[in-house]
Amino acid sequence: MRTPHALLATTAALAAVVASLASAPANATAQAPAAGAYYVQSVTTGLAAAAAGAGAVEQHNPRGDEDHQQWNLRANGPSYVLESADLAGTCLGRSGDRARTVACADAEAAWEIAPAGDDQYTLKSPGADRYLTVAAKPSGANYPAPLAVGPAGDLARWYLTPVTPATRPMPPADQRTLDQVTFLTAHNAYANGVDGGFAPPFVNLFPNQSRGIDQQLADGVRGFMLDIHQTPDGAILCHNSCTLVSRPVALWVDLQRMVDFLASHPDQFVTVFLEDYVDPGVLRAELARVRGLSDVLYRPDLTGVRNNGWPRMADLIADNHRLLVLTDHSRSADEAAGLTRDGFGVMYQREWTVENYWSMGAGLGTSDWSCYSRWYGADLNIPLTHTEPRFRPLFVMNHFRDSTSSATTQTDNGKLADRARRFCEPAARKKPNFLAVDRYDLGDPAAAVNALNTHTYP
Repeated sequence: MRTPHALLATTAALAAVVASLASAPANATAQAPAAGAYYVQSVTTGLAAAAAGAGAVEQHNPRGDEDHQQWNLRANGPSYVLESADLAGTCLGRSGDRARTVACADAEAAWEIAPAGDDQYTLKSPGADRYLTVAAKPSGANYPAPLAVGPAGDLARWYLTPVTPATRPMPPADQRTLDQVTFLTAHNAYANGVDGGFAPPFVNLFPNQSRGIDQQLADGVRGFMLDIHQTPDGAILCHNSCTLVSRPVALWVDLQRMVDFLASHPDQFVTVFLEDYVDPGVLRAELARVRGLSDVLYRPDLTGVRNNGWPRMADLIADNHRLLVLTDHSRSADEAAGLTRDGFGVMYQREWTVENYWSMGAGLGTSDWSCYSRWYGADLNIPLTHTEPRFRPLFVMNHFRDSTSSATTQTDNGKLADRARRFCEPAARKKPNFLAVDRYDLGDPAAAVNALNTHTYP
Protein backbone atom coordinates (compact mmCIF):
# COMPACT_ATOMS: atom_id res chain seq x y z
CA MET A 1 0.00 0.00 0.00
CA ARG A 2 1.27 3.46 -0.84
CA THR A 3 1.69 5.91 2.00
CA PRO A 4 -0.02 9.33 1.89
CA HIS A 5 3.39 10.90 1.30
CA ALA A 6 3.94 8.65 -1.74
CA LEU A 7 0.52 9.52 -3.14
CA LEU A 8 1.20 13.23 -2.70
CA ALA A 9 4.57 12.88 -4.44
CA THR A 10 2.97 11.00 -7.33
CA THR A 11 0.23 13.63 -7.66
CA ALA A 12 2.81 16.42 -7.65
CA ALA A 13 4.88 14.64 -10.30
CA LEU A 14 1.83 14.19 -12.55
CA ALA A 15 0.95 17.87 -12.12
CA ALA A 16 4.48 18.85 -13.17
CA VAL A 17 4.24 16.71 -16.30
CA VAL A 18 0.86 18.19 -17.21
CA ALA A 19 2.21 21.70 -16.72
CA SER A 20 5.24 21.01 -18.91
CA LEU A 21 3.03 19.62 -21.67
CA ALA A 22 0.77 22.64 -21.52
CA SER A 23 3.71 25.05 -21.93
CA ALA A 24 4.94 23.47 -25.20
CA PRO A 25 3.26 23.43 -28.61
CA ALA A 26 0.70 20.61 -28.72
CA ASN A 27 2.11 19.09 -31.91
CA ALA A 28 5.78 19.37 -31.03
CA THR A 29 6.14 18.29 -27.39
CA ALA A 30 9.79 17.48 -26.53
CA GLN A 31 10.82 17.94 -30.18
CA ALA A 32 12.53 21.32 -29.97
CA PRO A 33 15.16 22.45 -27.48
CA ALA A 34 14.15 24.51 -24.49
CA ALA A 35 13.47 28.20 -24.95
CA GLY A 36 16.68 30.22 -25.06
CA ALA A 37 19.34 31.82 -27.24
CA TYR A 38 20.70 29.74 -30.13
CA TYR A 39 22.76 29.79 -33.28
CA VAL A 40 21.01 28.20 -36.27
CA GLN A 41 23.84 26.31 -38.02
CA SER A 42 23.68 24.32 -41.23
CA VAL A 43 24.65 20.68 -40.73
CA THR A 44 26.02 20.72 -44.30
CA THR A 45 28.28 23.77 -44.09
CA GLY A 46 28.59 24.58 -40.38
CA LEU A 47 27.80 28.22 -41.22
CA ALA A 48 25.22 30.19 -39.26
CA ALA A 49 21.98 31.89 -40.24
CA ALA A 50 22.38 35.67 -39.94
CA ALA A 51 20.05 38.63 -40.41
CA ALA A 52 22.00 40.24 -43.24
CA GLY A 53 20.10 43.50 -43.78
CA ALA A 54 17.22 44.56 -46.06
CA GLY A 55 15.30 41.52 -44.85
CA ALA A 56 17.82 38.99 -46.17
CA VAL A 57 18.82 35.89 -44.20
CA GLU A 58 22.18 34.42 -45.20
CA GLN A 59 24.61 31.81 -43.95
CA HIS A 60 27.71 33.57 -42.65
CA ASN A 61 30.96 32.52 -41.04
CA PRO A 62 30.18 32.10 -37.32
CA ARG A 63 31.06 35.36 -35.54
CA GLY A 64 29.67 34.99 -32.04
CA ASP A 65 27.51 37.98 -31.15
CA GLU A 66 28.91 40.30 -33.84
CA ASP A 67 26.78 39.49 -36.89
CA HIS A 68 23.07 39.16 -35.99
CA GLN A 69 23.50 35.39 -35.69
CA GLN A 70 21.87 34.84 -32.30
CA TRP A 71 18.18 33.90 -32.19
CA ASN A 72 15.87 33.57 -29.20
CA LEU A 73 13.72 30.45 -29.55
CA ARG A 74 10.29 30.46 -27.95
CA ALA A 75 6.99 28.69 -28.31
CA ASN A 76 4.31 30.54 -30.27
CA GLY A 77 0.97 28.76 -30.08
CA PRO A 78 1.29 25.38 -31.86
CA SER A 79 4.73 26.25 -33.32
CA TYR A 80 7.89 28.26 -32.58
CA VAL A 81 9.52 31.54 -33.53
CA LEU A 82 13.19 32.56 -33.58
CA GLU A 83 13.54 36.24 -32.70
CA SER A 84 16.77 38.08 -33.42
CA ALA A 85 18.64 38.64 -30.16
CA ASP A 86 19.56 42.20 -31.11
CA LEU A 87 16.77 43.21 -33.56
CA ALA A 88 13.72 43.29 -31.31
CA GLY A 89 10.50 42.16 -32.95
CA THR A 90 12.35 40.70 -35.95
CA CYS A 91 12.19 36.96 -36.51
CA LEU A 92 13.69 34.36 -38.81
CA GLY A 93 10.95 33.73 -41.36
CA ARG A 94 10.31 33.33 -45.06
CA SER A 95 8.83 34.92 -48.14
CA GLY A 96 8.08 32.60 -51.04
CA ASP A 97 11.14 30.43 -51.66
CA ARG A 98 13.50 32.70 -49.72
CA ALA A 99 14.40 32.89 -46.05
CA ARG A 100 13.68 36.42 -44.81
CA THR A 101 13.43 38.36 -41.59
CA VAL A 102 9.82 39.25 -40.82
CA ALA A 103 7.86 40.70 -37.95
CA CYS A 104 7.54 38.10 -35.21
CA ALA A 105 3.74 38.47 -35.27
CA ASP A 106 3.71 37.56 -38.98
CA ALA A 107 2.41 34.06 -39.83
CA GLU A 108 5.56 33.56 -41.92
CA ALA A 109 7.68 33.71 -38.75
CA ALA A 110 6.22 30.45 -37.39
CA TRP A 111 8.14 27.16 -37.71
CA GLU A 112 7.40 23.59 -36.81
CA ILE A 113 10.61 22.17 -35.35
CA ALA A 114 11.23 18.42 -35.45
CA PRO A 115 14.24 16.15 -34.78
CA ALA A 116 16.23 15.11 -37.85
CA GLY A 117 19.08 13.04 -36.44
CA ASP A 118 21.55 13.30 -33.57
CA ASP A 119 20.89 16.76 -32.11
CA GLN A 120 19.72 17.96 -35.53
CA TYR A 121 16.42 19.56 -36.50
CA THR A 122 14.24 20.65 -39.38
CA LEU A 123 12.41 23.97 -39.47
CA LYS A 124 9.20 23.49 -41.43
CA SER A 125 6.56 25.95 -42.59
CA PRO A 126 3.32 25.00 -40.77
CA GLY A 127 0.87 23.22 -43.01
CA ALA A 128 3.24 23.00 -45.98
CA ASP A 129 6.06 20.70 -47.06
CA ARG A 130 8.57 23.58 -47.15
CA TYR A 131 11.69 23.80 -45.02
CA LEU A 132 14.44 26.24 -44.13
CA THR A 133 17.34 25.05 -46.29
CA VAL A 134 20.70 25.87 -47.76
CA ALA A 135 20.36 26.50 -51.49
CA ALA A 136 21.74 23.82 -53.80
CA LYS A 137 25.44 24.16 -54.58
CA PRO A 138 26.29 25.22 -58.14
CA SER A 139 29.00 23.17 -59.81
CA GLY A 140 32.47 24.49 -58.98
CA ALA A 141 31.24 27.02 -56.41
CA ASN A 142 30.52 27.34 -52.71
CA TYR A 143 27.02 26.95 -51.36
CA PRO A 144 25.20 30.27 -51.91
CA ALA A 145 24.99 32.65 -48.96
CA PRO A 146 21.22 33.40 -49.16
CA LEU A 147 19.16 30.79 -47.37
CA ALA A 148 16.10 29.34 -49.03
CA VAL A 149 12.80 27.62 -48.32
CA GLY A 150 12.50 24.35 -50.17
CA PRO A 151 12.20 20.56 -49.96
CA ALA A 152 13.30 18.27 -47.16
CA GLY A 153 16.71 16.62 -47.36
CA ASP A 154 20.27 16.93 -46.09
CA LEU A 155 20.45 20.63 -46.93
CA ALA A 156 17.43 21.25 -44.69
CA ARG A 157 19.01 19.90 -41.49
CA TRP A 158 20.12 22.34 -38.78
CA TYR A 159 21.86 22.45 -35.45
CA LEU A 160 20.31 24.67 -32.80
CA THR A 161 23.49 25.45 -30.89
CA PRO A 162 23.11 27.13 -27.49
CA VAL A 163 24.83 30.50 -27.27
CA THR A 164 25.84 29.56 -23.72
CA PRO A 165 26.15 25.76 -23.52
CA ALA A 166 25.83 23.92 -20.24
CA THR A 167 29.36 22.58 -19.86
CA ARG A 168 30.31 19.72 -17.55
CA PRO A 169 33.28 19.46 -15.15
CA MET A 170 36.36 17.73 -16.52
CA PRO A 171 36.46 14.04 -15.55
CA PRO A 172 39.22 12.83 -13.22
CA ALA A 173 42.66 12.46 -14.79
CA ASP A 174 42.35 8.70 -15.12
CA GLN A 175 39.01 8.96 -16.95
CA ARG A 176 39.37 11.86 -19.39
CA THR A 177 39.65 11.02 -23.06
CA LEU A 178 41.93 12.58 -25.66
CA ASP A 179 39.10 14.61 -27.20
CA GLN A 180 38.30 16.16 -23.80
CA VAL A 181 41.76 17.66 -23.31
CA THR A 182 43.19 20.94 -24.63
CA PHE A 183 46.89 21.32 -25.49
CA LEU A 184 49.01 24.44 -25.92
CA THR A 185 50.21 24.38 -29.54
CA ALA A 186 53.00 26.38 -31.19
CA HIS A 187 52.24 27.62 -34.70
CA ASN A 188 55.37 27.28 -36.86
CA ALA A 189 57.21 25.90 -33.84
CA TYR A 190 60.40 25.48 -35.91
CA ALA A 191 60.43 29.18 -36.91
CA ASN A 192 62.08 30.30 -33.71
CA GLY A 193 65.52 31.65 -34.69
CA VAL A 194 67.10 29.55 -31.92
CA ASP A 195 67.44 26.05 -33.37
CA GLY A 196 68.48 27.26 -36.84
CA GLY A 197 67.34 29.24 -39.86
CA PHE A 198 63.78 28.90 -41.12
CA ALA A 199 63.32 31.44 -43.94
CA PRO A 200 65.19 33.75 -46.33
CA PRO A 201 67.09 36.62 -44.63
CA PHE A 202 64.32 39.26 -44.41
CA VAL A 203 61.53 36.88 -43.34
CA ASN A 204 63.95 35.38 -40.82
CA LEU A 205 63.61 38.63 -38.84
CA PHE A 206 60.00 37.78 -37.88
CA PRO A 207 60.00 34.43 -36.05
CA ASN A 208 56.69 32.90 -35.01
CA GLN A 209 58.26 31.67 -31.77
CA SER A 210 61.16 32.96 -29.68
CA ARG A 211 62.27 29.72 -28.02
CA GLY A 212 63.71 26.48 -29.38
CA ILE A 213 61.86 23.16 -29.46
CA ASP A 214 63.52 21.85 -26.29
CA GLN A 215 62.44 24.94 -24.35
CA GLN A 216 58.95 24.79 -25.84
CA LEU A 217 58.61 21.24 -24.53
CA ALA A 218 59.88 22.30 -21.11
CA ASP A 219 57.37 25.19 -21.08
CA GLY A 220 54.38 22.89 -21.63
CA VAL A 221 53.87 23.15 -25.39
CA ARG A 222 52.42 19.82 -26.52
CA GLY A 223 51.34 20.57 -30.10
CA PHE A 224 53.86 21.51 -32.80
CA MET A 225 53.06 22.86 -36.27
CA LEU A 226 55.94 22.23 -38.67
CA ASP A 227 56.35 23.11 -42.37
CA ILE A 228 58.42 20.56 -44.29
CA HIS A 229 59.96 20.99 -47.73
CA GLN A 230 61.92 18.56 -49.84
CA THR A 231 65.61 19.07 -50.57
CA PRO A 232 68.39 16.69 -51.60
CA ASP A 233 69.03 16.25 -47.87
CA GLY A 234 65.48 15.06 -47.13
CA ALA A 235 62.59 16.81 -45.34
CA ILE A 236 63.71 20.23 -44.09
CA LEU A 237 61.84 22.69 -41.86
CA CYS A 238 61.42 25.99 -43.72
CA HIS A 239 58.79 28.66 -44.29
CA ASN A 240 57.50 28.68 -47.91
CA SER A 241 60.77 27.29 -49.31
CA CYS A 242 64.28 26.41 -48.19
CA THR A 243 66.03 28.54 -50.80
CA LEU A 244 68.59 30.93 -49.23
CA VAL A 245 67.82 29.62 -45.73
CA SER A 246 70.89 29.54 -43.52
CA ARG A 247 71.28 26.53 -41.18
CA PRO A 248 67.84 24.94 -41.72
CA VAL A 249 66.81 22.13 -39.38
CA ALA A 250 65.86 18.69 -40.67
CA LEU A 251 62.50 17.28 -39.61
CA TRP A 252 64.09 14.22 -38.01
CA VAL A 253 66.15 16.45 -35.69
CA ASP A 254 63.11 18.11 -34.14
CA LEU A 255 61.20 14.83 -34.00
CA GLN A 256 64.15 13.30 -32.18
CA ARG A 257 63.96 16.10 -29.62
CA MET A 258 60.31 15.23 -29.01
CA VAL A 259 60.88 11.48 -28.79
CA ASP A 260 63.74 12.04 -26.35
CA PHE A 261 61.49 14.29 -24.26
CA LEU A 262 58.79 11.62 -24.18
CA ALA A 263 61.35 9.02 -23.12
CA SER A 264 62.23 11.12 -20.08
CA HIS A 265 58.63 12.18 -19.38
CA PRO A 266 56.60 8.94 -19.62
CA ASP A 267 53.31 10.62 -18.63
CA GLN A 268 53.24 13.15 -21.50
CA PHE A 269 51.56 13.20 -24.94
CA VAL A 270 52.70 15.20 -28.00
CA THR A 271 51.05 15.94 -31.36
CA VAL A 272 52.83 17.09 -34.53
CA PHE A 273 51.04 18.79 -37.43
CA LEU A 274 52.92 18.72 -40.74
CA GLU A 275 52.31 21.30 -43.44
CA ASP A 276 53.66 18.79 -45.87
CA TYR A 277 55.35 19.46 -49.23
CA VAL A 278 57.43 16.28 -49.59
CA ASP A 279 57.00 12.97 -51.37
CA PRO A 280 55.76 10.14 -49.13
CA GLY A 281 58.91 8.10 -49.69
CA VAL A 282 61.07 11.01 -48.54
CA LEU A 283 58.96 11.45 -45.42
CA ARG A 284 59.14 7.74 -44.63
CA ALA A 285 62.93 7.81 -44.90
CA GLU A 286 63.07 10.89 -42.66
CA LEU A 287 61.01 9.23 -39.94
CA ALA A 288 63.19 6.13 -40.11
CA ARG A 289 66.10 8.26 -38.85
CA VAL A 290 64.34 9.02 -35.54
CA ARG A 291 65.51 6.64 -32.81
CA GLY A 292 62.67 5.28 -30.71
CA LEU A 293 59.88 6.76 -32.85
CA SER A 294 58.09 3.46 -33.36
CA ASP A 295 58.07 2.89 -29.59
CA VAL A 296 55.83 5.92 -28.94
CA LEU A 297 53.99 6.47 -32.23
CA TYR A 298 50.21 6.54 -31.83
CA ARG A 299 48.16 4.93 -34.62
CA PRO A 300 44.43 5.75 -34.15
CA ASP A 301 43.73 3.98 -37.44
CA LEU A 302 44.82 0.67 -35.87
CA THR A 303 43.06 1.01 -32.52
CA GLY A 304 39.36 1.31 -33.38
CA VAL A 305 38.95 5.03 -32.74
CA ARG A 306 36.43 5.58 -35.54
CA ASN A 307 34.13 2.93 -34.04
CA ASN A 308 34.79 3.43 -30.34
CA GLY A 309 35.78 7.09 -29.97
CA TRP A 310 39.03 8.49 -28.62
CA PRO A 311 40.72 6.52 -25.83
CA ARG A 312 41.40 7.69 -22.31
CA MET A 313 44.64 9.58 -21.85
CA ALA A 314 45.56 7.10 -19.10
CA ASP A 315 45.30 4.22 -21.59
CA LEU A 316 47.43 6.04 -24.17
CA ILE A 317 50.09 6.59 -21.52
CA ALA A 318 49.92 2.98 -20.34
CA ASP A 319 50.21 1.69 -23.91
CA ASN A 320 53.06 4.14 -24.68
CA HIS A 321 51.00 5.59 -27.56
CA ARG A 322 52.21 9.14 -26.94
CA LEU A 323 53.19 10.78 -30.26
CA LEU A 324 50.51 11.54 -32.84
CA VAL A 325 51.78 12.75 -36.23
CA LEU A 326 49.33 14.31 -38.70
CA THR A 327 49.79 15.63 -42.24
CA ASP A 328 47.72 18.09 -44.25
CA HIS A 329 48.69 16.26 -47.44
CA SER A 330 46.01 14.75 -49.66
CA ARG A 331 45.35 11.02 -49.38
CA SER A 332 44.21 10.88 -53.01
CA ALA A 333 47.51 12.32 -54.22
CA ASP A 334 49.41 9.69 -52.23
CA GLU A 335 47.22 6.90 -53.55
CA ALA A 336 48.03 8.06 -57.06
CA ALA A 337 51.73 7.93 -56.13
CA GLY A 338 51.36 4.39 -54.74
CA LEU A 339 52.38 5.05 -51.11
CA THR A 340 50.06 6.39 -48.41
CA ARG A 341 51.50 8.15 -45.38
CA ASP A 342 49.28 6.39 -42.87
CA GLY A 343 50.92 3.17 -44.03
CA PHE A 344 53.98 4.27 -42.02
CA GLY A 345 52.11 5.99 -39.20
CA VAL A 346 51.42 9.56 -40.39
CA MET A 347 47.68 10.27 -40.16
CA TYR A 348 45.79 12.40 -42.68
CA GLN A 349 44.61 15.40 -40.71
CA ARG A 350 41.34 15.86 -42.59
CA GLU A 351 40.28 12.37 -41.50
CA TRP A 352 40.97 12.92 -37.79
CA THR A 353 40.55 16.63 -37.07
CA VAL A 354 38.62 19.74 -37.95
CA GLU A 355 40.42 23.08 -38.14
CA ASN A 356 39.35 26.69 -38.42
CA TYR A 357 40.74 29.00 -41.10
CA TRP A 358 44.30 29.81 -40.17
CA SER A 359 44.43 33.63 -40.27
CA MET A 360 42.84 36.33 -38.12
CA GLY A 361 44.07 39.00 -40.55
CA ALA A 362 47.23 40.96 -41.28
CA GLY A 363 49.94 41.47 -38.68
CA LEU A 364 48.48 44.86 -37.77
CA GLY A 365 45.02 46.39 -37.98
CA THR A 366 41.56 44.92 -37.61
CA SER A 367 40.93 41.33 -36.64
CA ASP A 368 38.60 38.70 -38.03
CA TRP A 369 37.52 36.57 -35.10
CA SER A 370 35.03 34.51 -37.10
CA CYS A 371 35.53 30.77 -36.73
CA TYR A 372 34.88 28.65 -39.82
CA SER A 373 36.44 25.63 -41.43
CA ARG A 374 39.81 25.82 -43.12
CA TRP A 375 38.42 23.11 -45.41
CA TYR A 376 35.31 24.83 -46.70
CA GLY A 377 35.30 25.74 -50.37
CA ALA A 378 34.18 24.85 -53.87
CA ASP A 379 36.17 21.59 -53.95
CA LEU A 380 36.16 20.55 -50.28
CA ASN A 381 33.62 20.77 -47.49
CA ILE A 382 34.51 19.58 -43.98
CA PRO A 383 32.56 21.82 -41.58
CA LEU A 384 33.87 22.52 -38.10
CA THR A 385 30.70 20.84 -36.82
CA HIS A 386 31.55 17.54 -38.54
CA THR A 387 30.95 14.47 -36.38
CA GLU A 388 30.29 10.79 -37.03
CA PRO A 389 28.02 8.39 -35.13
CA ARG A 390 30.81 7.06 -32.89
CA PHE A 391 33.59 9.54 -33.56
CA ARG A 392 34.19 13.22 -32.89
CA PRO A 393 37.19 14.74 -34.70
CA LEU A 394 39.74 16.64 -32.66
CA PHE A 395 39.40 20.43 -33.05
CA VAL A 396 42.46 22.49 -33.98
CA MET A 397 41.80 26.16 -33.18
CA ASN A 398 44.14 28.52 -35.00
CA HIS A 399 44.62 31.91 -33.34
CA PHE A 400 47.27 33.91 -35.17
CA ARG A 401 47.77 36.35 -38.05
CA ASP A 402 49.49 36.48 -41.41
CA SER A 403 52.66 37.80 -39.81
CA THR A 404 53.94 38.10 -36.26
CA SER A 405 54.16 41.39 -34.37
CA SER A 406 55.05 41.17 -30.68
CA ALA A 407 52.63 43.88 -29.51
CA THR A 408 49.70 42.55 -31.56
CA THR A 409 50.43 38.95 -30.64
CA GLN A 410 50.49 39.75 -26.94
CA THR A 411 47.07 41.40 -27.24
CA ASP A 412 45.68 38.54 -29.34
CA ASN A 413 46.94 35.87 -26.97
CA GLY A 414 45.34 37.71 -24.06
CA LYS A 415 41.98 37.31 -25.81
CA LEU A 416 42.42 33.65 -26.64
CA ALA A 417 40.11 32.26 -23.95
CA ASP A 418 37.37 34.73 -24.86
CA ARG A 419 37.52 33.86 -28.57
CA ALA A 420 37.49 30.16 -27.79
CA ARG A 421 34.45 30.47 -25.54
CA ARG A 422 32.30 32.97 -27.47
CA PHE A 423 33.29 32.26 -31.07
CA CYS A 424 34.98 28.94 -31.74
CA GLU A 425 33.35 26.53 -29.27
CA PRO A 426 29.82 27.22 -30.57
CA ALA A 427 31.07 27.40 -34.18
CA ALA A 428 32.50 23.88 -33.92
CA ARG A 429 30.06 22.58 -31.30
CA LYS A 430 33.07 21.16 -29.50
CA LYS A 431 35.90 22.34 -27.29
CA PRO A 432 39.24 23.18 -28.95
CA ASN A 433 41.77 20.41 -28.40
CA PHE A 434 44.73 22.37 -29.74
CA LEU A 435 45.11 26.12 -29.19
CA ALA A 436 47.64 27.16 -31.84
CA VAL A 437 49.31 30.53 -31.30
CA ASP A 438 52.34 32.56 -32.26
CA ARG A 439 54.73 33.62 -29.46
CA TYR A 440 53.18 31.44 -26.77
CA ASP A 441 55.44 33.30 -24.32
CA LEU A 442 53.32 36.45 -24.72
CA GLY A 443 49.83 37.10 -23.33
CA ASP A 444 49.71 33.88 -21.28
CA PRO A 445 47.86 31.51 -23.65
CA ALA A 446 48.66 28.72 -21.17
CA ALA A 447 46.02 30.29 -18.90
CA ALA A 448 43.44 29.78 -21.66
CA VAL A 449 44.51 26.14 -21.97
CA ASN A 450 44.15 25.67 -18.22
CA ALA A 451 40.70 27.27 -18.25
CA LEU A 452 39.51 24.97 -21.05
CA ASN A 453 40.85 21.97 -19.16
CA THR A 454 38.39 22.57 -16.32
CA HIS A 455 35.33 21.48 -18.33
CA THR A 456 34.05 19.46 -21.26
CA TYR A 457 31.67 20.61 -23.98
CA PRO A 458 28.34 18.73 -24.00
